[in-house]
Amino acid sequence: MPRAGITADRLVTAAVELADEAGFENVTLSALARRFGVKDASLYSHVKNLQDLRTRMALRAGGELIDRIAAAVAGRAGKEALAAFAGAYRAYALEHPGRYAATQIRVEQTLLADSPALRRTAEITYGMLRAYGLGEPDLTDAVRLLRATFHGYCVLEAGGGFGAPRDVEQSWNRAVDALHTALTHWPREEHGGPRA
Repeated sequence: MPRAGITADRLVTAAVELADEAGFENVTLSALARRFGVKDASLYSHVKNLQDLRTRMALRAGGELIDRIAAAVAGRAGKEALAAFAGAYRAYALEHPGRYAATQIRVEQTLLADSPALRRTAEITYGMLRAYGLGEPDLTDAVRLLRATFHGYCVLEAGGGFGAPRDVEQSWNRAVDALHTALTHWPREEHGGPRA
């Protein structure tokens, strides 16, 4: 590919594709330079460094993930929305392991504040949870519970970590059922402590 064809956007596209093929940790500027048939130095006019590239990958993948989730939950509420959200999250994580890994890196707060994908993620996630009657600080706690459950399950499943004969899909569905029950009967906090 000629050097003139390189843009920051094309670099990020190549990077997320490489992440899915070889693993997020194996995405380097050298590997991308080889893909484009240029020297490493040629890429520095498009991205500052590897961290800049990884941040762009995280924002791209985060946008893709929330687009998929938004389409799945549209017109749904309660348990139906939760199951659709969970299913879309899991499907993306399993289909795009490198992109998904990118969504887990820590990104500077100043960059996140300007991210339309992050705002959309918050709107959709918090909107779904508000249907359970949750407000702060319970909303933040519930988001963390969902993220920890979905992420943990997806990482274990992708790595072959579930060895018991029980069908993984059935266990996933039961986990979503359990989350719905937990959200429905959420222990509300009042004045800094749990309600008696």
